[in-house]
Amino acid sequence: MSNAPIQKAFILGAGFGTRLRPYTDERPKPMVEINGRTLITRILDKLICAGVTEAYVNTHYLAGIMEDRLKTYASKNNIKIHISHEPDILDTGGGIKNIIGEFDSNPFYVIAGDSLWTDGKLSALDDLHQNWDGSKMDILTLMMPVERMILTHGVGDYNFINEKQVKRSLDKSGTHMWTNIRINTPDVFQKYALETQKEKNFSFLPIMDECEKAGRLFALEHDADWHHVSTPKDLETVDAAFKKENL
Repeated sequence: MSNAPIQKAFILGAGFGTRLRPYTDERPKPMVEINGRTLITRILDKLICAGVTEAYVNTHYLAGIMEDRLKTYASKNNIKIHISHEPDILDTGGGIKNIIGEFDSNPFYVIAGDSLWTDGKLSALDDLHQNWDGSKMDILTLMMPVERMILTHGVGDYNFINEKQVKRSLDKSGTHMWTNIRINTPDVFQKYALETQKEKNFSFLPIMDECEKAGRLFALEHDADWHHVSTPKDLETVDAAFKKENL
């Protein structure tokens, strides 16, 4: 499928990383390191390889630490990084909507700032891009099979109901975990969960649910590894594995 290049991305970087303490006592979660490289640096490297030229990052907790590092990164790499600082945290939906006008009408990548993944035959971002069809999709996201999550604990967020569509498992007994790596259109904020959006601070999940009901939520199964780095044990286990494999 031929698609125009996706040139912009939003990285969710404003969370507290409470469950990852003490590693996040003095740094925001996207700044923790796996084999000597921060999570957000790894994400930005993959975005650049996918052709992204502008990234927007929201910040809140210990914002100055991440903003300084991102300024340095942008000066050395071929990408513009824009900071959306949130004095009051806006959650996973409100943070994106806060700057939604920056994306015009074009689809863009959204990635959680603590995302950590390896690529298979094709990079995950290129796989999403090649399968994107804006005529029938509002969200195309990456799903990880729980049975293949060995280093970190998986939660059954979704089940596939056909090759590329999923249904949320309310009791968490699904076969796949949502990675929070996706492409979506800016107009999802006009089309879905309007009641939720009356508050500035809101979750993206109700938008996902309404998009699913409308038949416009699509998904791909990731063919490599994705790690849910949530606790100190997760971090230490994945760090050791990445060091062993020199990743």
